[in-house]
Formats: sequence, structure tokens, C-alpha cells
Amino acid sequence: MNEYVLGVDLGTSAVKVSAMNRDGEIVAQQSYDYPLSQPHPGYSEQNPEEWVSGTTVAIVQLILEDHIKPEEISGISFSGQMHGLVLLDENNQVLRPAILWNDTRTSKQRAEIEEKLGDKFVETTKNRPLEGFTLPKLLWFKENEPNIWAKAKTFVLPKDYVRYRMTGQIAMDYSDATGTVLIDVKKGDWSKAICEAFDIPVSMCPPLMRSIDSAGTISESYALFSGLDTHTEVFGGAADNAAGAVGAGILSPNMVLSSIGTSGVVLKYEENPNVDYHGVLQFEYHAIPDSFYSMGVTLAAGYSLNWFKRTFAQDVSFNDMVASAGDSTVGANGLIYTPYIVGERAPYADADIRGSFIGVDGTHQKRDFVRAVLEGIIFSFKDIMDIYDEHDKDFDTVVAIGGGAKSALWLQIQADIFNKKVVSLTNEQGPGMGAAMIAAVGLGWFKDFQECAEKFVHFGKEYLPNPENAKKHDQLHKIYGQVYNQTKDLSHQLLDYRRENDK
Repeated sequence: MNEYVLGVDLGTSAVKVSAMNRDGEIVAQQSYDYPLSQPHPGYSEQNPEEWVSGTTVAIVQLILEDHIKPEEISGISFSGQMHGLVLLDENNQVLRPAILWNDTRTSKQRAEIEEKLGDKFVETTKNRPLEGFTLPKLLWFKENEPNIWAKAKTFVLPKDYVRYRMTGQIAMDYSDATGTVLIDVKKGDWSKAICEAFDIPVSMCPPLMRSIDSAGTISESYALFSGLDTHTEVFGGAADNAAGAVGAGILSPNMVLSSIGTSGVVLKYEENPNVDYHGVLQFEYHAIPDSFYSMGVTLAAGYSLNWFKRTFAQDVSFNDMVASAGDSTVGANGLIYTPYIVGERAPYADADIRGSFIGVDGTHQKRDFVRAVLEGIIFSFKDIMDIYDEHDKDFDTVVAIGGGAKSALWLQIQADIFNKKVVSLTNEQGPGMGAAMIAAVGLGWFKDFQECAEKFVHFGKEYLPNPENAKKHDQLHKIYGQVYNQTKDLSHQLLDYRRENDK
């Protein structure tokens, strides 16, 4: 009999479910899109029932259309969008739409956390209290929807709610729990001190579990709903970045992930919970037991390129636009782009900074602007990698995934700017691959993630830095690094002007 695991990748706009066999081969995939609600500027919400329905439809399609037999599905695990807040009542019923990671309504609550706890908060959680995190959302509910808050008995994150609906068991894995910024990272438990400081009952915090721990088997009710078999075991799963790191083979300290989606992520495997990035980088539990990862986020990575194409290059294909940068030069003929068009997170954590092109003159052509955008995004990643250098975090390999791994030119630009070996994946599946690997390890198919990766993760071509280009990029990055401090006051003033005149 064939035997499969399902990796459920629960994203912001869609869920994708992948069926994989013991050899790490994808035998079938199904996906389902669901809507995003933005009732007010800065608000971002979803109905948790959409996640359950979408996941179930994808599973039913695997069974009916791809002929995956329910008895062949041994395990299921998850990758989930981080930070989203689902409030449940005493009967575990959803009280209102979930507030998502990209919701920015909580600036007041974020400031309250910083004012009340200051450096103590960063020492405990290893993170700053950014607007997108879960704790500021809880405080927003207390202040703005007291009737809902009075009924709330517990909270979970998106994938945890789907897992609950499959098994009937409430829990949260450590990798997602650190993203709530309610975890004492050194103690590995919910922080009673933070809960008490903001009058949040510790009883609201769900039980904690490891990513590879079993949450039980498919319940009879969900089996009737989905067509799954009640013997199928369901595992904790992980936050999307942790699952993505597993799926990309980031399983040792010598490797760093360079991920370009709408936003961009630089992520590093960490063994030591005592490392202190002072909250400049996020620090989270990994899906790998007793391990951690740190990461920095560039808010407008792929979004910068999409914006440029939509605004200035609608007449060419995306691939042709990117390829045109090859006709420019290293350094885009003296043109630098800063990708702050929706603010920035790392290393500046500045929601009001805005992007710029620096060095424009009458000789520049469209290809130079494209090249500047490609380089500027990677310069922003280099800012994050420089923090690792400052903390003596040596690494020799960068694994590129997402949009930055689809262009040989962009891969070489990364190798030259990072001055490191860059590799891509031949079977890139992102967080969904990591979710499937969690289930495979949880089932005991493999003794650990390293052994699993030998079957599931396949690296492609290596790109080595060109020494001459690396030297030029180092000079340019030093100039790039001055732009933020030189322009932030003007940028903030211009944004204030726009807000005032948009009223």
C-alpha cells in the first residue's frame, strides 16, 4: 500500500495541501483561495471558517480528483501564517473574525507595551512588540471590544484553529507561540510577568507542544466532513517561516535563508537561546526540537519589483523586465534604490520611512532602474546579514527561495552582494514542504530532520561570488547604508504632508 503525508500550507490568501510519499516526492497538490477583509484602512481580517473550509476542499480534491486513498494518508501537519489572533469562547467557538499578521491598527498598544516594560520585554521575549504581533492585538480587544473580550476564554493562531477542528484538541506549537511575544524564551513557557503586567489571564494561553508532537488523530466528525480516515495522525506544525526553513534545508548554523516573496526574509538557524540581537531581529523557536531561528524582514522585497513593473513596465513580461537588468552594470550605473515603499522592519523598524532612488541623472535608462531595484532589495538583506557578522555568526551558504531564486541574474547578484555561495532548490515548495517533513519526522519515517532532508530537500546550481563585483557591491552598500539616516527626516515630513492633504 502507498503511504503519504499531507503538508498543509495555510497562507494569507490561499491554502495549499501537498501529498508526499516516503521518497519525498510530491504526488499531488490542491489549493483553495479565500478572501481577505479590510473593513478600515490598516485593518486585515479573515473568517477562520474560510481556513477550515478551504483546507477541507483541498483535501477532498486530493481524495476525489487525485485518487489519494484516505487509508493511505498516515499523517498531516501544518505551516501557518503567523501572529493572527483567533479568540474562542468557553465552548471553543470563534467570537469574531481573526486579526491577521499584516494588520496595523495596534500602534497605540505597541507603544503601551514598550512604555510599560521597555528593555525587560525584549529580554524576556527576544523580540520587540511590533504591531503585527499577537499581544498588541489582545490589548486592542480589551480596549476596543470589551464585550468580545469578556467572552474570550482562550486564543489560538490560524493553523492551530484548523488543527483543533481536525482533532478537537486545543494547542499551540512553540514556533508560533514565540510570535505572540507572550513567551519567556529562556524558560520555554508563557510569561506570567507579561500576562500580569497587562491583565491577561494566563489561563487564556493554550497548552504548548513541539512541532513534531502528535495532537491526536482525525476526529470522527472531521472524518465525516473531509473523507479522511480516523487513523490519520495530526502533528503540531510550525509557523510559516519555521516550516519554510525546514523545507529549504536550513538545519545547521552555517546556512542562511534568503526568501523573496511580497516581503523578504533573511533567516538563520540558531542553537543558543542566549544570543541577544536586542530585538532588532526576531528570535523564534524553530520547528526542530530544542533549536531556534532568528530572522529579519524587509517589508517590500518582491512587492518593490511588482510595484515597479505595474507603474513603469506594463508593456513587458516580468521575466523580460528582470532580464533587462543584465544590460545595465554592477551598481546600475551609479543608481541606488531603497525598498522602503511601505515602511521597513529590519534593521530600522520604521513604519513611516519611504523609498527612494538616489543618483538619478539624464543618462539612466529603464534597465538601470530595474537593476537598482534588484540590487536595492538585496542590499536591504545585506543590512540584516551584517548584524550576524557583528555577532560573530559565521555562515558560508545562502539558500535562495521565492522570486529571487527564479532568475540566474538575481541569484548571481545575491552571491556578489552577500559575498557568499548562493544555492537554489530544484524542488522548492516552501513552507508546505516543511509541513510535510514535520509529519514525516513525527511519524518516525526518519530519525530527525537531517535524515528527512536527504530525501526531501534537493539543492540546485551553486552561484559563487565574483570577487571584482563583490568589491564594487561592498562600496555601493556602504553608500546605501547612509541613505536611511540621511533621508528619514525628509521622508517622514513628506508622509505627514501627504496624510494632511489626503484628508
